Amino acid sequence: MKKAFFHALCLAGVCVCASAAPVSQPTRGTNYQLSTHILDIHQGRPARGVPIVLFRLDGDGSTWKRVAEGITDSNGRIGSFLPSAQPNDGIYKLKFETASYFRKQGLDTLYPFVEVVFEIKGRGHYHIPITMSANGYATYRGN
Repeated sequence: MKKAFFHALCLAGVCVCASAAPVSQPTRGTNYQLSTHILDIHQGRPARGVPIVLFRLDGDGSTWKRVAEGITDSNGRIGSFLPSAQPNDGIYKLKFETASYFRKQGLDTLYPFVEVVFEIKGRGHYHIPITMSANGYATYRGN
């Protein structure tokens, strides 16, 4: 079902052309408000080993502060951004550092990195994935 969804997403033309705390694997019993993953639609599998940096926009709206960073696991995921025990309302961006991932495959990429800006309101879970190839990407709010 998920494969069909991603396939339909791409076929529908949706694809568009400070120090941080490292993110660890989710701790048992700890809930996280933000997760992400990357699906490499060229390979048809998750993108493993991609560095991702999380930033938060300061209250004045002019400066991005690095909050956390991590590297996608074998499923192309990072599930442990922003512990839910604290309020996390604000504007954030995930910076997916994709250049080295595609370089390892011998591919040139139009997008050496992808930045996705979004707003967290309340205590709900936010899953911000991307589907990507060397020449396009799409994003949506997942679950």
